[in-house]
Amino acid sequence: MLTTTHDHYAQHEAIRLAALRAGAAVRKVGLYDDSRAATAADMVERLARAIRPATRAVGITWVHSSTGVKTPVRAIADRVGQVNRGRAEADRVLLVVDGAHGFGVEDVDVASLGCDFFCAGTHKWMLGPRGTGIVWGPSSAWQRLRPSVPAFELGLFTAWLEGRDPGPTRAEWMSPGGFQAYEHVWALPAAFELHARIGRARIAGRLRQLNSRLKAGLAGVRGVTVRTPLDPEVSAALVCFEVEGMKAEDVVRRLHERRIVASAAPYAVPYTRLAGSLVNTPGEVEAAIEAVATIAR
Repeated sequence: MLTTTHDHYAQHEAIRLAALRAGAAVRKVGLYDDSRAATAADMVERLARAIRPATRAVGITWVHSSTGVKTPVRAIADRVGQVNRGRAEADRVLLVVDGAHGFGVEDVDVASLGCDFFCAGTHKWMLGPRGTGIVWGPSSAWQRLRPSVPAFELGLFTAWLEGRDPGPTRAEWMSPGGFQAYEHVWALPAAFELHARIGRARIAGRLRQLNSRLKAGLAGVRGVTVRTPLDPEVSAALVCFEVEGMKAEDVVRRLHERRIVASAAPYAVPYTRLAGSLVNTPGEVEAAIEAVATIAR
């Protein structure tokens, strides 16, 4: 299993546990040395060079919550596809994407990204309830999986009643039955409906406008280093930065005192994070820039 050094705890831990069950080895590769200088071409090449004959799964993140770097998923999928063209079906590489900070931000159809599985929480940019999310994959990819928890699905239940094999795995079988926060699940269609009503392209344009201004404004503040690339091709709506001589958690605390919500990235090297969301205004972005400038002084 191949992943990168930039991924979140949830991605790395899921890979570690899967590797333990399968008796597989795990390797991590860096896609860039300095997030500010990350390029799409370099990220693709670094990952492609790390794929070996024994590699069976590649796990990447669409937008790194540590730096705000956006990876070129479609281009990576194309390179993985080139590798797979020379392999038997049982040996092909699965591409699994953590899409948490790209889903609801980018004007992209998930199906067009070219990955085998796409996972994303929907409580972030989709503004859905906490504890909800999606896992997408084509039918051909689902057939390679084996559920570990019984699903409350009519087809499976009928097969059980009739004492027959239900056949290849389908997507709905991977959702466990039993006790769930059904109220959260039932509320999720409203979040998707709101997103569709506003329009994905309009939302993507608004988020790009707000966060491009946020990056440019912070980059102009003395004592502030913006760690997220300015180029929208390799960045999305997360803006990571550091204030000279201050810890990220102290910057967050001082911003909170000014009623500005920020966070410290939960990584070994934590940066302060801000993000212009769908509910923010240009005036609030300017206020955030001014607050950071005041703290930096």
